[in-house]
Parts: sequence; C-alpha cells; structure tokens
Amino acid sequence: MKAGGDAPAGQVSRRYAARSDAGEKRLVVLISGRGSNLNALIEACSSGRIDGRVVRVISNRPQARGLDFARQSRIPYAVVDHREYPDREGFDQALAEVIEASAPDLIVLAGFMRILTDAFVARFAGRMVNIHPSLLPDFRGLDTHARALAAGAEVHGASVHFVTTELDGGPVLMQARVPVHSHDDPETLAARVRAAEHRLYPAAVGLICSGRIQAAGDKVLCDGSPLERPLLLDDTMETTKRCAGQD
Repeated sequence: MKAGGDAPAGQVSRRYAARSDAGEKRLVVLISGRGSNLNALIEACSSGRIDGRVVRVISNRPQARGLDFARQSRIPYAVVDHREYPDREGFDQALAEVIEASAPDLIVLAGFMRILTDAFVARFAGRMVNIHPSLLPDFRGLDTHARALAAGAEVHGASVHFVTTELDGGPVLMQARVPVHSHDDPETLAARVRAAEHRLYPAAVGLICSGRIQAAGDKVLCDGSPLERPLLLDDTMETTKRCAGQD
C-alpha cells in the first residue's frame, strides 16, 4: 500500500479551502480511473453543496488519473494495488483497513472497478454507495451504453444506489435521466450520461450527508419514510412528501 498527499500543517489548496463545520461528514472515495465524479464531489464539498469533506481518496491502480484531483486539492490519498494480493479476500482486507483508518461516515465508489467480497460489503453495510451508468434495474454490469442502444431505449441515465452483495442490485436512492438520440453511438451517449452523473452524485451524497437519506436494509428512507421509487435529480429540493416518493 502506497500513501501520499498529506498536506503540511496549515496548507490547503484554494480549490478545496478548509472547512471546520463540526457536523460535516467524512467521505472516503474509491476510484480506479479518470476520477471525474471524484472531482465533482470535491467541488461540491468545497462549495458547501455537500455538508461533508473528502478525507481520503483510494485507488487500486497506481496510475489512475483521478489521483491528480486528490493531489491538486491536497487530499490524502492511498494506492492499494489489487495485483499485490493473492486473492480478493486479501485485497479487500487491506482496503478495509485503509478505509477504516480514516474513520469515514460514508464510502463513495466513483468508478471503482473491483467486485467486492461479501465480507467487505457487510463490514460497511448501509454506508457505502455506488454510481452506475444506467437506470437500474436495467442494464446491470458493463457496456451499459451499447446495450441501451441495442435495446432501442429512448431514455437512459445513471443511478446512485447503496452497495449490497448483489452486483448493482442495492436499493436505488436517486436517478438522472437523459434522452437517447437516433444518431447516438456508445461514446456520445456515455458523454451525456457522464455529464448527468456529475450533477447526480453530489446531489445524492448531499442528501445522505444532510441526514435526509438513509439505508434501511433493502429499502431507502427519505425523511424517515420509505421511498416508493428512486428520487429524480430535479426532485431534491421539493417537499418531504415528494421526497417520500408519494403523489
């Protein structure tokens, strides 16, 4: 495990100015690649749209471009390279130890391309979320944009869900929808979905950090009431009644 990014005392980047709100939540973000959703979360925390702070970024790939966002923002980061462990259990144990050292309130998977063991998921049950590039339960797994086009979908999008042992099967708390155009290919559709994700993930994480959204087994509670259906991105500022998914 390699670590880095701990800022000297008193030094923070201008992009990620220090905030000392006693109630702000501690976020650990896991990445494997470009980190564009990580960047959206960092900016949302810095602007106060999320009452939280990214306290550590962890990647399983040493060359993940997303680590640059951590460096630029002087956020501590670590690399737990899955190739250095003989099996998934060993990797997940090492990863869990690095996560727990930061005492997070919420673990945020942002393009983390590893299937986690049941024991790992159970360890962080109810406080780990993932973003998936489809309107779940449609198109679980990989290649979602090509599959949406092949299926003739007219609407596509992204979903934020709590992580369970079922791959992409945890309870969904919020979704963003985008249109599918007749001239789309997987790349153009992916770009449209990605832009929506950069609004969706901060909104969803913000609701969790505010205490409005909670996991309750296989259900999601919003303002204490079970969601009947996932929130849509633009619903988040409406009434508790709407938040509860009621007409």
